[in-house]
Amino acid sequence: MSEPIKVDIWSDVQCPWCYIGKRKFEAGVAEFDGEVEVEYHSFELAPDTPVDFDGTPVDYLSQRKGIPLDQVEKMLENVTGIAADVGLDYHYEDVHQTNTVKSHELLHYAKSQGRQLDMKERLLKAYFVDGRHVGRVEDLADLGAEIGLDRAEIVRVLTANTYLADVKADVAQAQAYGIQGVPFFVIDGKYGVSGAQDPTAFTGVLEQARLEKEEVR
Repeated sequence: MSEPIKVDIWSDVQCPWCYIGKRKFEAGVAEFDGEVEVEYHSFELAPDTPVDFDGTPVDYLSQRKGIPLDQVEKMLENVTGIAADVGLDYHYEDVHQTNTVKSHELLHYAKSQGRQLDMKERLLKAYFVDGRHVGRVEDLADLGAEIGLDRAEIVRVLTANTYLADVKADVAQAQAYGIQGVPFFVIDGKYGVSGAQDPTAFTGVLEQARLEKEEVR
């Protein structure tokens, strides 16, 4: 058996293209005849967002980017349609705009428990589909408990900022790589794939990475 291809993914919980890209990447992996090891890394699209933003995602994007409200609504309608094409049912009318740093800390804790991939999926679904809050400690503890993690331990580590340094290290690594937008996929430490590409693009890069590994051996 050849060793797995490592894929490092920089992503944010409130990034609509990250969830779409996750589905497309998973479809590409399904067509790849080999083993893939995935690790998620923190990227904050809007680190200055308050935990409890008073308004809708439409309000937030309009204020932050200076785009007219009707134009933002069309943008969200467009991304919701693209999400539907990969089986995701976005509900922007229920989304709680928030700061995601605690979500990223939770993902690092989940990684320490061998459950990072499950936690990532739960957080994305919570934000875009279920209308759950992903910025507050108690709400995040509930979400972690839903996948079987220790709720009290989550409250403890998030309150103590136990994994904040790991989040900052991920963000610093993204800056070192020159990553300016997410999702961003680093395959086998040397191939970068930016954005929610078609599944065939991911399959192709994985196959190229495996071929090069075999040639080295």
